[in-house]
Amino acid sequence: MATLRQIRQRIRSVKNISQVTRAMEMIAAAEMRRAQQATLASRNYSDKAREVLKYVATEPGGGKNLHPLLEARQEVNAIAVVLYTADRGLAGAYNVNVIRKTTDFIKPFEKEGKSVRLITVGKRGRDLMRRFGKHVVADFSDMGTRPEILQVSALARAALDEFLSGRADQVHLAYTDFVNVLRQTPTIKQVLPIEHADIKHEGPTAVYLYEPSAEQILAQVLPRFVEIQIYQSLLESIASEQAARMVAMRNATDNAKELIESLTLLRNKVRQASITKEILDIVGGAEALRQAK
Repeated sequence: MATLRQIRQRIRSVKNISQVTRAMEMIAAAEMRRAQQATLASRNYSDKAREVLKYVATEPGGGKNLHPLLEARQEVNAIAVVLYTADRGLAGAYNVNVIRKTTDFIKPFEKEGKSVRLITVGKRGRDLMRRFGKHVVADFSDMGTRPEILQVSALARAALDEFLSGRADQVHLAYTDFVNVLRQTPTIKQVLPIEHADIKHEGPTAVYLYEPSAEQILAQVLPRFVEIQIYQSLLESIASEQAARMVAMRNATDNAKELIESLTLLRNKVRQASITKEILDIVGGAEALRQAK
């Protein structure tokens, strides 16, 4: 059994850890609220932009003649995946879930002998994918919880270059979709080539008219819309990371409190046992002196 001094040292250590986890929980809560507001503010615009992209790709005459980003290639020999993870741990199963989702997604492509190229956002995904022997072509770490436009533009340019150069026939985003504080869903979404809309309504199909020309307008609009999709995925991942870290730190704080209570009870038992032993020693000594006299 541990000594009274060892138990007291352990109680102090657990109390210090609980203070750290409590502080990290408060920081994550503040960052999560800020990221949640940014995510919800841009989600509707991002969804509408994605819808417009799908309709542009679906309309008659859309495709390679209008813009290369609308071209659906006949054979998919290589894909690129933009993987969003965190730079740090202590976020529960956040990193593990999205990495597992990504590895399960790329496994069929690797079995068919197709090339898989990874663009990682976050140190956790980069380090683990390199450890698995995956081909990481670009890394964007230390973007923080408030990414700047230059960082997002560089990330979007890397994804666009993979597709436009022909090194990848498809580009997918692997991120964690923020549902609420207690639920975050790992998601795989194709961003390039732009998917076609599922038009089921009857009657004539609406056709977009471009002025001055479709090529000039789409050359400016489509890369911007793709950048919006990448930026929205980044916001979703940041909000999910902070929510997962807040919940993990709250659980750690609660566990520390329970451990302190159990250690305090054990300390009292050990102290009572030592007091009882000392009393028995005194009584035994007194009885021995009495018998000797």
